[in-house]
Amino acid sequence: MLEELLNNIGSLDKASMEAAQKKLDSLTKPLGSLGKLEEIVVKLAGINKCTNPKVDNKAVVIMCADNGVVEEGVSSCPKSVTAAVTNNFTRGITGINVFSRLTGAKMVIVDIGVDADIPYSVILNKKIRKGTWNMAKGPAMTREEAIAGIRSGIDIIKDLKDEGVNLLGTGEMGIGNTSTSSAISAVLTSSPVEEVVGMGSGLSKKAYQNKIEVIKRAIEVNQPNPDDPIDVLAKVGGFDIAGLTGCFLGAAIQRIPIVIDGFISAVAALIAVRLHSGARNFMFPSHGSAEPGTKAVMKALDMEPMLNLNMRLGEGTGAALAFQLIDAAIAAYTQMGSFDDANIEQYVPQE
Repeated sequence: MLEELLNNIGSLDKASMEAAQKKLDSLTKPLGSLGKLEEIVVKLAGINKCTNPKVDNKAVVIMCADNGVVEEGVSSCPKSVTAAVTNNFTRGITGINVFSRLTGAKMVIVDIGVDADIPYSVILNKKIRKGTWNMAKGPAMTREEAIAGIRSGIDIIKDLKDEGVNLLGTGEMGIGNTSTSSAISAVLTSSPVEEVVGMGSGLSKKAYQNKIEVIKRAIEVNQPNPDDPIDVLAKVGGFDIAGLTGCFLGAAIQRIPIVIDGFISAVAALIAVRLHSGARNFMFPSHGSAEPGTKAVMKALDMEPMLNLNMRLGEGTGAALAFQLIDAAIAAYTQMGSFDDANIEQYVPQE
Protein backbone atom coordinates (compact mmCIF):
# COMPACT_ATOMS: atom_id res chain seq x y z
CA MET A 1 0.00 0.00 0.00
CA LEU A 2 2.85 2.40 0.84
CA GLU A 3 4.53 1.65 -2.49
CA GLU A 4 1.32 2.47 -4.34
CA LEU A 5 1.18 5.87 -2.64
CA LEU A 6 4.81 6.59 -3.50
CA ASN A 7 4.10 5.91 -7.16
CA ASN A 8 2.10 9.18 -7.12
CA ILE A 9 5.24 11.26 -6.54
CA GLY A 10 5.94 13.27 -9.67
CA SER A 11 8.74 15.50 -10.91
CA LEU A 12 9.21 19.26 -11.07
CA ASP A 13 7.56 21.02 -14.00
CA LYS A 14 10.43 22.23 -16.17
CA ALA A 15 8.34 24.56 -18.35
CA SER A 16 7.10 26.48 -15.29
CA MET A 17 10.63 26.67 -13.92
CA GLU A 18 11.99 28.06 -17.18
CA ALA A 19 9.21 30.64 -17.33
CA ALA A 20 9.84 31.69 -13.73
CA GLN A 21 13.55 32.09 -14.42
CA LYS A 22 12.78 34.16 -17.50
CA LYS A 23 10.64 36.47 -15.39
CA LEU A 24 13.35 36.71 -12.72
CA ASP A 25 15.86 37.68 -15.41
CA SER A 26 13.53 40.46 -16.58
CA LEU A 27 13.42 42.12 -13.14
CA THR A 28 15.40 45.27 -12.52
CA LYS A 29 18.52 43.66 -11.06
CA PRO A 30 21.72 42.01 -12.32
CA LEU A 31 21.18 38.47 -13.57
CA GLY A 32 21.14 35.96 -10.72
CA SER A 33 21.84 38.65 -8.14
CA LEU A 34 19.27 37.34 -5.66
CA GLY A 35 21.13 34.05 -5.53
CA LYS A 36 19.33 31.33 -3.57
CA LEU A 37 16.18 33.42 -3.38
CA GLU A 38 15.87 33.00 -7.12
CA GLU A 39 16.44 29.26 -6.81
CA ILE A 40 13.61 29.11 -4.26
CA VAL A 41 11.18 30.83 -6.63
CA VAL A 42 12.11 28.62 -9.56
CA LYS A 43 11.69 25.46 -7.50
CA LEU A 44 8.34 26.63 -6.14
CA ALA A 45 7.19 27.22 -9.73
CA GLY A 46 8.22 23.67 -10.60
CA ILE A 47 6.35 22.25 -7.63
CA ASN A 48 3.19 24.26 -8.30
CA LYS A 49 3.33 23.79 -12.07
CA CYS A 50 2.71 27.50 -12.53
CA THR A 51 4.64 30.77 -12.71
CA ASN A 52 2.73 32.36 -9.83
CA PRO A 53 3.31 30.08 -6.81
CA LYS A 54 1.49 30.87 -3.56
CA VAL A 55 2.89 30.42 -0.05
CA ASP A 56 0.26 32.29 1.92
CA ASN A 57 -1.24 29.36 3.86
CA LYS A 58 1.50 27.90 6.03
CA ALA A 59 1.53 25.08 8.58
CA VAL A 60 4.19 23.55 10.80
CA VAL A 61 3.61 19.89 11.68
CA ILE A 62 5.18 18.94 15.03
CA MET A 63 5.54 15.21 15.74
CA CYS A 64 5.79 14.40 19.46
CA ALA A 65 6.94 11.05 20.84
CA ASP A 66 9.00 9.40 23.56
CA ASN A 67 12.00 7.13 23.12
CA GLY A 68 12.76 4.07 25.22
CA VAL A 69 16.51 4.62 24.90
CA VAL A 70 16.20 7.46 27.44
CA GLU A 71 16.51 4.83 30.17
CA GLU A 72 20.17 4.49 29.14
CA GLY A 73 20.97 8.01 30.39
CA VAL A 74 21.43 9.59 26.95
CA SER A 75 19.64 12.81 27.90
CA SER A 76 20.00 15.32 30.69
CA CYS A 77 16.20 15.80 30.66
CA PRO A 78 13.68 13.38 32.15
CA LYS A 79 11.25 11.68 29.78
CA SER A 80 8.37 13.65 31.31
CA VAL A 81 9.58 16.77 29.50
CA THR A 82 8.19 15.42 26.23
CA ALA A 83 4.63 15.50 27.51
CA ALA A 84 5.16 18.84 29.26
CA VAL A 85 6.44 20.60 26.14
CA THR A 86 3.80 18.94 23.96
CA ASN A 87 1.15 20.46 26.20
CA ASN A 88 2.99 23.80 26.27
CA PHE A 89 2.68 24.03 22.49
CA THR A 90 -1.05 24.55 23.11
CA ARG A 91 -0.33 27.41 25.53
CA GLY A 92 1.49 29.60 23.02
CA ILE A 93 4.67 29.95 25.09
CA THR A 94 7.29 27.88 23.23
CA GLY A 95 9.83 28.93 20.63
CA ILE A 96 7.82 27.54 17.74
CA ASN A 97 4.71 29.36 18.99
CA VAL A 98 6.61 32.65 18.77
CA PHE A 99 8.07 32.00 15.33
CA SER A 100 4.82 30.60 13.94
CA ARG A 101 2.95 33.72 15.02
CA LEU A 102 5.66 35.85 13.43
CA THR A 103 5.21 34.20 10.07
CA GLY A 104 1.47 33.55 10.28
CA ALA A 105 1.77 29.77 10.25
CA LYS A 106 -0.70 27.31 11.68
CA MET A 107 0.70 24.75 14.16
CA VAL A 108 -0.35 21.11 13.88
CA ILE A 109 0.65 19.36 17.11
CA VAL A 110 0.67 15.56 16.81
CA ASP A 111 0.93 12.96 19.57
CA ILE A 112 2.38 10.03 17.68
CA GLY A 113 3.92 8.31 20.71
CA VAL A 114 4.09 10.41 23.87
CA ASP A 115 4.39 8.29 27.02
CA ALA A 116 1.52 10.06 28.77
CA ASP A 117 -2.21 10.61 28.53
CA ILE A 118 -2.60 13.73 26.40
CA PRO A 119 -5.70 15.97 26.18
CA TYR A 120 -6.69 15.90 22.52
CA SER A 121 -8.87 18.98 22.14
CA VAL A 122 -6.08 20.76 20.22
CA ILE A 123 -3.44 18.04 19.91
CA LEU A 124 -3.98 15.52 17.10
CA ASN A 125 -4.13 11.90 18.31
CA LYS A 126 -2.02 9.63 16.10
CA LYS A 127 -0.46 7.73 19.00
CA ILE A 128 1.04 4.39 17.95
CA ARG A 129 1.85 3.52 21.56
CA LYS A 130 3.38 5.22 24.58
CA GLY A 131 6.97 5.50 23.39
CA THR A 132 9.32 3.16 21.60
CA TRP A 133 11.23 0.30 23.17
CA ASN A 134 14.86 0.76 24.21
CA MET A 135 16.87 0.42 20.99
CA ALA A 136 19.99 -0.46 22.99
CA LYS A 137 18.31 -3.76 23.90
CA GLY A 138 16.44 -4.53 20.68
CA PRO A 139 14.35 -2.94 17.92
CA ALA A 140 12.71 0.37 18.85
CA MET A 141 9.50 -0.65 17.09
CA THR A 142 8.12 -3.25 14.74
CA ARG A 143 8.31 -2.77 10.99
CA GLU A 144 4.53 -2.50 10.95
CA GLU A 145 4.65 0.32 13.50
CA ALA A 146 7.26 2.16 11.45
CA ILE A 147 5.04 1.97 8.39
CA ALA A 148 2.01 3.04 10.46
CA GLY A 149 3.96 6.12 11.58
CA ILE A 150 4.85 6.97 8.00
CA ARG A 151 1.24 6.53 6.92
CA SER A 152 0.12 8.88 9.70
CA GLY A 153 2.35 11.63 8.32
CA ILE A 154 1.11 11.05 4.78
CA ASP A 155 -2.52 11.23 5.95
CA ILE A 156 -1.94 14.46 7.91
CA ILE A 157 -0.47 16.16 4.85
CA LYS A 158 -3.40 15.06 2.70
CA ASP A 159 -5.79 16.66 5.20
CA LEU A 160 -3.74 19.87 5.20
CA LYS A 161 -3.79 19.93 1.41
CA ASP A 162 -7.59 19.70 1.56
CA GLU A 163 -7.54 22.72 3.91
CA GLY A 164 -5.59 24.75 1.34
CA VAL A 165 -2.16 24.68 3.00
CA ASN A 166 0.49 25.53 0.41
CA LEU A 167 3.71 25.66 2.45
CA LEU A 168 4.74 23.16 5.13
CA GLY A 169 7.32 23.12 7.89
CA THR A 170 8.43 20.19 10.03
CA GLY A 171 9.14 20.00 13.73
CA GLU A 172 9.39 17.48 16.57
CA MET A 173 9.48 17.04 20.30
CA GLY A 174 10.86 13.97 22.00
CA ILE A 175 13.45 13.54 24.72
CA GLY A 176 16.15 11.20 23.39
CA ASN A 177 15.51 11.85 19.72
CA THR A 178 19.01 13.16 18.99
CA SER A 179 20.14 9.64 19.93
CA THR A 180 17.76 7.94 17.51
CA SER A 181 18.62 10.48 14.81
CA SER A 182 22.33 9.95 15.37
CA ALA A 183 21.91 6.19 15.05
CA ILE A 184 19.94 6.50 11.82
CA SER A 185 22.34 9.05 10.33
CA ALA A 186 25.36 6.87 11.17
CA VAL A 187 23.79 3.90 9.39
CA LEU A 188 22.40 5.71 6.34
CA THR A 189 25.47 7.89 5.72
CA SER A 190 28.08 5.26 6.74
CA SER A 191 29.53 7.77 9.20
CA PRO A 192 31.43 6.92 12.39
CA VAL A 193 29.09 7.30 15.37
CA GLU A 194 31.48 9.77 17.00
CA GLU A 195 31.07 12.15 14.05
CA VAL A 196 27.27 12.35 14.19
CA VAL A 197 26.59 12.43 17.94
CA GLY A 198 26.16 15.78 19.68
CA MET A 199 25.72 16.99 23.22
CA GLY A 200 21.94 17.00 22.85
CA SER A 201 20.27 18.93 25.66
CA GLY A 202 23.52 19.78 27.44
CA LEU A 203 25.23 16.55 28.46
CA SER A 204 28.37 16.35 30.58
CA LYS A 205 31.47 14.88 28.93
CA LYS A 206 30.91 11.60 30.77
CA ALA A 207 27.27 11.43 29.72
CA TYR A 208 28.26 12.32 26.16
CA GLN A 209 30.66 9.37 26.00
CA ASN A 210 27.91 7.15 27.37
CA LYS A 211 25.58 8.39 24.62
CA ILE A 212 28.12 7.41 21.98
CA GLU A 213 28.52 3.94 23.48
CA VAL A 214 24.75 3.44 23.76
CA ILE A 215 24.25 4.34 20.08
CA LYS A 216 27.06 2.02 19.04
CA ARG A 217 25.48 -0.75 21.08
CA ALA A 218 22.08 -0.12 19.53
CA ILE A 219 23.51 -0.45 16.04
CA GLU A 220 25.47 -3.58 17.00
CA VAL A 221 22.49 -5.24 18.70
CA ASN A 222 20.02 -4.50 15.89
CA GLN A 223 22.21 -4.68 12.76
CA PRO A 224 19.94 -2.33 10.75
CA ASN A 225 20.15 -2.81 6.99
CA PRO A 226 21.33 0.47 5.37
CA ASP A 227 19.73 -0.61 2.09
CA ASP A 228 16.32 -0.84 3.78
CA PRO A 229 15.41 2.56 5.30
CA ILE A 230 12.29 1.21 6.99
CA ASP A 231 14.39 -1.46 8.70
CA VAL A 232 16.75 1.25 9.96
CA LEU A 233 13.82 3.38 11.16
CA ALA A 234 12.18 0.46 12.95
CA LYS A 235 15.31 -0.76 14.67
CA VAL A 236 16.98 2.47 15.81
CA GLY A 237 14.45 5.22 15.10
CA GLY A 238 11.49 6.88 16.79
CA PHE A 239 7.80 7.41 16.15
CA ASP A 240 8.41 11.14 15.62
CA ILE A 241 10.91 10.40 12.87
CA ALA A 242 8.49 7.93 11.27
CA GLY A 243 5.74 10.56 11.26
CA LEU A 244 8.03 13.20 9.79
CA THR A 245 9.17 10.78 7.10
CA GLY A 246 5.51 10.46 6.17
CA CYS A 247 5.17 14.24 6.09
CA PHE A 248 7.97 14.56 3.55
CA LEU A 249 6.52 11.77 1.41
CA GLY A 250 3.01 13.20 1.77
CA ALA A 251 4.21 16.63 0.68
CA ALA A 252 5.73 15.10 -2.44
CA ILE A 253 2.56 13.13 -3.17
CA GLN A 254 0.40 16.25 -2.73
CA ARG A 255 2.92 18.57 -4.45
CA ILE A 256 3.34 20.92 -1.49
CA PRO A 257 6.73 22.54 -0.73
CA ILE A 258 8.00 21.37 2.66
CA VAL A 259 10.79 22.85 4.78
CA ILE A 260 13.27 20.69 6.69
CA ASP A 261 13.89 21.95 10.22
CA GLY A 262 17.03 20.71 11.99
CA PHE A 263 18.85 17.44 12.60
CA ILE A 264 15.92 15.18 13.48
CA SER A 265 13.80 16.55 10.66
CA ALA A 266 16.69 16.17 8.19
CA VAL A 267 17.12 12.52 9.17
CA ALA A 268 13.44 11.94 8.40
CA ALA A 269 13.92 13.73 5.08
CA LEU A 270 16.81 11.40 4.24
CA ILE A 271 14.69 8.33 4.99
CA ALA A 272 11.98 9.73 2.72
CA VAL A 273 14.47 10.30 -0.10
CA ARG A 274 15.84 6.77 0.32
CA LEU A 275 12.27 5.48 -0.03
CA HIS A 276 11.63 7.63 -3.12
CA SER A 277 14.31 9.89 -4.59
CA GLY A 278 11.64 12.18 -6.08
CA ALA A 279 10.65 13.35 -2.60
CA ARG A 280 13.75 15.55 -2.56
CA ASN A 281 12.28 17.78 -5.27
CA PHE A 282 9.70 19.13 -2.83
CA MET A 283 12.05 19.83 0.10
CA PHE A 284 13.72 23.05 1.19
CA PRO A 285 16.45 23.07 3.87
CA SER A 286 16.21 25.70 6.59
CA HIS A 287 19.18 25.92 8.94
CA GLY A 288 22.42 24.13 9.71
CA SER A 289 21.74 22.70 13.16
CA ALA A 290 24.48 22.78 15.79
CA GLU A 291 24.06 18.99 16.04
CA PRO A 292 27.16 17.58 14.25
CA GLY A 293 25.27 14.86 12.38
CA THR A 294 23.47 17.50 10.34
CA LYS A 295 26.45 17.96 8.03
CA ALA A 296 26.55 14.30 7.05
CA VAL A 297 22.80 14.21 6.47
CA MET A 298 22.78 17.42 4.43
CA LYS A 299 25.64 16.06 2.33
CA ALA A 300 23.68 12.87 1.74
CA LEU A 301 20.68 14.96 0.69
CA ASP A 302 22.95 17.17 -1.48
CA MET A 303 21.53 20.31 0.13
CA GLU A 304 22.90 23.45 1.76
CA PRO A 305 21.07 25.18 4.62
CA MET A 306 19.68 28.66 4.03
CA LEU A 307 20.79 29.76 7.51
CA ASN A 308 23.58 28.95 9.94
CA LEU A 309 22.62 30.22 13.37
CA ASN A 310 24.01 27.46 15.65
CA MET A 311 20.45 26.64 16.66
CA ARG A 312 19.41 23.27 18.11
CA LEU A 313 16.01 23.92 19.64
CA GLY A 314 13.99 21.77 17.28
CA GLU A 315 10.20 22.14 17.38
CA GLY A 316 10.23 23.47 13.80
CA THR A 317 11.80 26.80 14.76
CA GLY A 318 14.31 26.74 11.91
CA ALA A 319 11.60 25.89 9.41
CA ALA A 320 9.48 28.83 10.60
CA LEU A 321 12.44 31.17 10.19
CA ALA A 322 12.98 29.88 6.66
CA PHE A 323 9.35 30.70 5.87
CA GLN A 324 10.35 34.36 6.07
CA LEU A 325 13.08 33.90 3.47
CA ILE A 326 10.63 32.11 1.20
CA ASP A 327 8.18 34.98 1.68
CA ALA A 328 10.96 37.41 0.78
CA ALA A 329 11.78 35.44 -2.37
CA ILE A 330 8.15 35.52 -3.52
CA ALA A 331 7.81 39.21 -2.63
CA ALA A 332 10.81 40.12 -4.76
CA TYR A 333 9.52 37.98 -7.62
CA THR A 334 6.02 39.47 -7.59
CA GLN A 335 6.69 43.07 -6.56
CA MET A 336 9.93 44.15 -8.23
CA GLY A 337 9.62 46.09 -11.43
CA SER A 338 10.92 44.99 -14.80
CA PHE A 339 13.66 46.68 -16.82
CA ASP A 340 10.93 48.27 -18.93
CA ASP A 341 9.31 49.66 -15.78
CA ALA A 342 12.64 51.09 -14.63
CA ASN A 343 13.60 52.48 -18.07
CA ILE A 344 16.81 50.48 -17.96
CA GLU A 345 18.21 48.32 -20.73
CA GLN A 346 17.99 44.66 -19.73
CA TYR A 347 21.17 42.87 -18.66
CA VAL A 348 22.34 40.22 -21.07
CA PRO A 349 24.95 37.54 -20.34
CA GLN A 350 28.34 38.27 -21.92
CA GLU A 351 29.83 35.73 -24.30
